[in-house]
Amino acid sequence: MNSLSFYIKLGFEHISDFAGYDHMLFLVALCAIYRIEQWRSVLILVTAFTIGHSVTLVLSSLDVLVIQSNIIEFLIPVTIFLTALNNVISSNSGEKRSKMNKNYVMALFFGFIHGMGFSNYFKALLMDSSSVTLPLLGFNIGIELGQIIVVFFIISLSYLFLNKLNLRHRDWNVFVSGAAAGISLVFILENKIW
Repeated sequence: MNSLSFYIKLGFEHISDFAGYDHMLFLVALCAIYRIEQWRSVLILVTAFTIGHSVTLVLSSLDVLVIQSNIIEFLIPVTIFLTALNNVISSNSGEKRSKMNKNYVMALFFGFIHGMGFSNYFKALLMDSSSVTLPLLGFNIGIELGQIIVVFFIISLSYLFLNKLNLRHRDWNVFVSGAAAGISLVFILENKIW
């Protein structure tokens, strides 16, 4: 049995690996509408996402929930596209509190889908399927730490463009969200299930 630190490292490496660009792209889309001053809201948002994928990771690791990988590979870019679209549409409308709550629910739900994407990788790591608690805990901690670093980088980049280069927030949001939506459309077409 490997140690907790082994699984934390694996989770962290799984997120920080640029081969997992779809997950990083989702985080970029998720954070595009936030400013550095909203860092607490962003951390709560990312944690909601982590809770979502953790629940699904547990269920799929225990073979309670099994969905074909081609469906998940299609749905992951759909979550990116919908998040980016939501950023542009909702940036002009609604009360701030209700927008945040909607974003938290979306992050949680989309976390379920991304968790299924992690599950195949995670299952391959397990040596003994009877003891999943320590590996799950470590892997999720590693993923959360990696996500926080990626989000810190995204929010710092946002700060640079908004505060130092004086780009309007709406322009930043539309540019970043539009780029994320465009890239995700390519992934959707590459992974189409029809």
